Amino acid sequence: MKLVRFGPAGREKPGILDDEGRLRDLSKVVPDIAGDALSAKGLAKIRKANINKLPLVRGEPRIGPCVGHVGNFIAIGLNYADHAAEAGMPLPKEPIIFNKAPSCICGPNDDTMIPKDSTKLDYEIELGIVIGTRARYLKKKDAMDAVAGYCLSNDVSERAFQIERAGQWTKGKGSETFGPLGPWLVTKDEIKNPQKLEMLLSVNGEPRQQGSTRTMVFGVAHLVWYCSQFMVLEPGDVIITGTPPGVALGMKPEPKFLKAGDIVELSIEGLGEQRQKIVKFKN
Repeated sequence: MKLVRFGPAGREKPGILDDEGRLRDLSKVVPDIAGDALSAKGLAKIRKANINKLPLVRGEPRIGPCVGHVGNFIAIGLNYADHAAEAGMPLPKEPIIFNKAPSCICGPNDDTMIPKDSTKLDYEIELGIVIGTRARYLKKKDAMDAVAGYCLSNDVSERAFQIERAGQWTKGKGSETFGPLGPWLVTKDEIKNPQKLEMLLSVNGEPRQQGSTRTMVFGVAHLVWYCSQFMVLEPGDVIITGTPPGVALGMKPEPKFLKAGDIVELSIEGLGEQRQKIVKFKN
């Protein structure tokens, strides 16, 4: 299933794509694509619904983040071997975990706002894991049981905040609009192998990132298991899993950081596309 949230920011409704790719309103089946709706029981309820009889959504509504009410927005650093090489850093021996503020989450095609005092705005295409079951101290063999599905994410980053402001990654990762998720939450049954997905990102039509989840240092199952050893994962939590090479920071001879007016477009095989316009800070 491809689950969607649509409508004005903060007032999104749940939706689903039918077999012809048309958006249907799921409001009479579940209150939102969030929390318990992402559990095995919640997803089974959606599957039992007669999708083709649900109301069609007319026009072209805004597509919101594909998960609502995210409690914990977890990110993994340096998790692609080729990206670590690009950064000139050794492969991590264990996953590097940091957090993005849930308040940075936005729709896949919403504008990306340049924060105040920003000088080094960057992009990172990432595979997102959506948790469907409360998980604590998982066994490795049970890790995938906690996964509801996957989504496309752009880990928008401000490198000066991240690297030059006392070394806290979180500072450069949580600004407003820095967490586009979607367009869809694709349930895990539709993604046969999350470690074989092609990834593309361009800026103003220029290819910047072209990679594959094959080069992840730690795969999806390992990351879910690992995170559960340090924190309780709840339904609707999101883990974004690192990025392939081609980020602005790593470009030679000089980085090509984002500026107002730039258009960032990205896609992951089976998970749809995003498009963001870079805009100046708005009060």
